Amino acid sequence: MLPESIAPDSPGAVLRLVRSGQAASRSDIARLTHVSASTAAIRVEALIELGFLHETGAGRSRGGRRPRVLELRTDAGVVAAADLGAHHATLALFDLGGTLLAEQELPMDIADGPERVLAWVVEQVGSMREAHVAREPGAAAERVAGTPAGPQPAPLLGLTVGVPGPVDFRAGKVVSPSRMPGWNGADVPALAKSLTDVPVLVENDANLMALGEFAASPSEHLVFLKAGSGIGCGVIASGQLHRGARGAAGDISHAPVSDQQDVPCSCGRTGCLDAVASGAALARRLAEAGFDVRGTTGVVDIARDAEPVSARMFRDAGRATADVLATIVNFFNPDTLVLGGQLSQAEPYVANIRSTLYERCLPMAVEKLVIEPSRAGRLAGVIGGGHLMLEHLFDPARVNALAS
Repeated sequence: MLPESIAPDSPGAVLRLVRSGQAASRSDIARLTHVSASTAAIRVEALIELGFLHETGAGRSRGGRRPRVLELRTDAGVVAAADLGAHHATLALFDLGGTLLAEQELPMDIADGPERVLAWVVEQVGSMREAHVAREPGAAAERVAGTPAGPQPAPLLGLTVGVPGPVDFRAGKVVSPSRMPGWNGADVPALAKSLTDVPVLVENDANLMALGEFAASPSEHLVFLKAGSGIGCGVIASGQLHRGARGAAGDISHAPVSDQQDVPCSCGRTGCLDAVASGAALARRLAEAGFDVRGTTGVVDIARDAEPVSARMFRDAGRATADVLATIVNFFNPDTLVLGGQLSQAEPYVANIRSTLYERCLPMAVEKLVIEPSRAGRLAGVIGGGHLMLEHLFDPARVNALAS
């Protein structure tokens, strides 16, 4: 729904009609917004001049002249997304229609701090744009033909950065992250201003994964569990990302686990879910039990061996995670619970989440609850980041300001 401050026949509202597929011609716009054909034409011309739309082909006639078809200019630029982990990053490019153009996963150390990491991200995005245009059909032919500079990359219009810590989205600041040394209070958009002149958004990684999963498989009320080296949760309510008052909604990493009050957490408290059931916590416990384990990937490899001691640890971690999730499921009543992150590949962990939820939740809350693995997989975060930036660029208020 449009905010009350946005006129339904404004350029921003018209662009939303075209993006959503509700309108494909000037006559469609006139009919849906209840304005004259001349007013609809003015709105369309403004959006074409701004580079948002173009007209192509011919639509189906309704008894008169065949209308030209309005389409989004998906080739007018690209947006980028970076999903940062503790020791690696996934980066991706999307066209303005949300189509994935390129992606890669690279080693990276979040402990290098915001300045160095953001500079690295911007550099990698630039390299990806150059590599993508070099792969485009006709690029080699243009170079052979003697074009001095060759084909140029589509302009970068925005960058979203996902981080494994709490984010005050409105302020653009990272707030008291437990696994991001040097990032507390980091104003990511401000730091990025010296690196790039495009809008930069920062968001918690689990929130972006929830958005990415929603884009891959829309569900009106969705909870996304990110269970990797850390534990996080993203919430989609009535088709919209729910952040709460400042951005802390869904952050279950420091929810207390009742029977684990002797386990210290990096936040300074004890018995937090992250300290008990995350991939990092399991890696520590497995190492203490004599297993040769390297990171969360090694944890998942051990889970596949079904060794009795490790299997018990995975079951306990799954049960602890589900104890916290049960409160969310009973309170929020989602229709879909998506399990993502590397631990979602550990069967003992997942099996105990399922069984404990059915045991602890109200029958009505789980009767039709779909519990499924992530469809977007490791790209969920960058897909969500691309989606978030496109919604920012095409926000009706922003478009109206550009058109005024």
